[in-house]
Amino acid sequence: DEPSEWEKTELDQAQVEQRIKEYNSQINSNLFMSLVRGWRGAGGRHGAHPSSRSPPIHVFQNKDGSYTGFIKVQLKLVRPVSVPATKRAPSARPGQRGQAVKRRTSFYLPKGTVKHLHILSHTRATEVIDALLRKFTVVDNPRKFALFERSEKDEQVYLRKLADDEQPLRLRLLAGPNEKVLSFVLKENETGEVNWDAFTLPELHNFLRILQREEEEHVRQLRHRYARCRQKMQEAL
Repeated sequence: DEPSEWEKTELDQAQVEQRIKEYNSQINSNLFMSLVRGWRGAGGRHGAHPSSRSPPIHVFQNKDGSYTGFIKVQLKLVRPVSVPATKRAPSARPGQRGQAVKRRTSFYLPKGTVKHLHILSHTRATEVIDALLRKFTVVDNPRKFALFERSEKDEQVYLRKLADDEQPLRLRLLAGPNEKVLSFVLKENETGEVNWDAFTLPELHNFLRILQREEEEHVRQLRHRYARCRQKMQEAL
């Protein structure tokens, strides 16, 4: 659970620029990192992007070392997620439009689902989780999920849960583009005992159905195993 030494490294602006150059030289895609550049209008206004009707502007480089870039997150969820499902209620009269009835539907995300996000260096882990849920229109409570860093070393796989205020893009820059050194995984937020109060009634009913199916399958396998064992004993007798 403890961050490694390189994760605790603090970089000044010159070091950030050098790291970004090294990072961009090692990747084979267009998913580059770049320093944030702002703009100043004639009236002294500041912003991130000028509009087509803006007055003459002067581009300047930020002084706090902020930068943007891409991170790739693999979604490895074992429980179903909920998305909104809108269904039209039957009309009371011919020609009358029915009002939308808000419903939820649950489904399993496909294994190996991967998403690239373009974020800022100061974007926190909790904000990355929020962005991923919005991308997939998931309406579950974000606290049900957690962002993990994954690394491989000496043929072992290590997982560490990121704290809410950790900055994934900063970790990506420090680690470099090698995904064996560092990659990001979204998983269920396992905090020990499950907080069932955080789930809705349809979700709880879904879980009960899933548990019942798993129990029935487990019992079937046990009965089959003992029946085979009994058969072998009878054949030996």
